[in-house]
Amino acid sequence: MKTTCITIATALIIMMISLNGFSAIAANPLKDVTSAKVITTYLEATTLGSTDMNNFLFADDFEYRNTVNGDRFTKKAYSNFLKSHKGIKFDCQTTYEILDQSGQACVAKATMQFKNFTRIDYITLCQTQDGWKVTKVVTSYPKK
Repeated sequence: MKTTCITIATALIIMMISLNGFSAIAANPLKDVTSAKVITTYLEATTLGSTDMNNFLFADDFEYRNTVNGDRFTKKAYSNFLKSHKGIKFDCQTTYEILDQSGQACVAKATMQFKNFTRIDYITLCQTQDGWKVTKVVTSYPKK
C-alpha cells in the first residue's frame, strides 16, 4: 500500500512538472502590435542584426526572393541567414512606407540607402490569429 501511494504521488508530481513546462512557452510579443511595428521589427532584424523576434516575425509559409540573382529562401533558410548576421549593423539610411493596408493584408516598401547602392524590400504581411506576420519579401537593387 505504501509503495502504491508513493508511486501515485510521484506520478502526480511528474505530471504537474510537465504541465508547468508547457505553460512556460513564451507568449508572442508581436501578437497585438500594428503592422508598422512588425515592419520595424523586420528592419531591425535585417539592418541592425537584432534577431530576437524572428520566431514570431515570419509566417510558416514565408518566402524571401532576390530579383537580381533569382535566389529564393524559406522561413528556415532566411532565419538562419539573419542569425548568422546577428549583431552586424548595416551602414545605411533606412525608411519605409506602407503602400496599402486593407483588412488582413498589408504591403510595405522599405528603402535602405547605402553609400554606393540602394536596396528596396517589398514586404507583404498578413494578419493571423497570432498577429501580423511577414509572408513574403522581394528585394531589388535599382540602378542609379
